[in-house]
Amino acid sequence: MADPRVVVLEQTVAYDGHFKIIRYRLRHRLFAGGMSRELMREVFERGHAVAVLPFDPERDQVVLIEQFRIGALGVIDHPWLLEPVAGIIEQGESAPEVARREAAEEAGLELLDLVRACTYFASPGGSTETCQVFIGRVDAARAGGIFGLADEGEDIKVHVVPFATALDWLCDGRIHAATTLVALQWLALHRPELEQRWKAGGAAG
Repeated sequence: MADPRVVVLEQTVAYDGHFKIIRYRLRHRLFAGGMSRELMREVFERGHAVAVLPFDPERDQVVLIEQFRIGALGVIDHPWLLEPVAGIIEQGESAPEVARREAAEEAGLELLDLVRACTYFASPGGSTETCQVFIGRVDAARAGGIFGLADEGEDIKVHVVPFATALDWLCDGRIHAATTLVALQWLALHRPELEQRWKAGGAAG
């Protein structure tokens, strides 16, 4: 749906490969009134992602995966990042389907229940990508090992840690991925509610 507050003068494809970059010429409404000058903006079209943080309410443990990320190379000393399970929504898939698929592929886990946490823009200054975050109930006793799809070059190590330890890692700067920060902070706010529902054997929705 077109937004009347934004006038798109031109929209062209600047790059079309595995990902796509769209170049816009546009004007938008100003807070003080009137319209902005003509602006040139390029937008990275990556698709939309799903992240699920596996959580065991019985053991009070979370499951994090560790893998090499090219974007972190040369930026931090250790470009292997701790993250939730995550993947891109493919054509015809729902977000819960992606969460369950990726939990099996990246961590060998079955999600016993799935709770939608939030949706956020990954980098709205230059990308349309959103990430839907879920918390997934799991049996962490079944977690551990190395996973990933060989044909996609994945090499993923699974970590099972107490929730308190994961929060310590967040506070001391060991965790750098936005998905991990968002998921752990959301769980910190809602953990008592999830534990009460899941320990009672109910579904949280």
